[in-house]
Amino acid sequence: MKQILIADDEPRMRKLVSDLLKKEGFNTTEAKDGGEALKRFHENPQIDLVIIDVMMPVYDGWTVCREIRKVAKIPKLFQ
Repeated sequence: MKQILIADDEPRMRKLVSDLLKKEGFNTTEAKDGGEALKRFHENPQIDLVIIDVMMPVYDGWTVCREIRKVAKIPKLFQ
């Protein structure tokens, strides 16, 4: 089953996206800011896709994308 990381500082948006993806059969992991997104990514190298909010606290979405790109070539979707 595909694993998707959802990084967004708005809890309602994270829940909405996560619920929709779970309904379609995906596993999801959520992060409330850029720092937590990187932590979750490094804890689970099996992540297949990252959905990233551009404007987040700690690290913005662009920084998260650059850091992930250093170690993995997985698709990223900005919201």
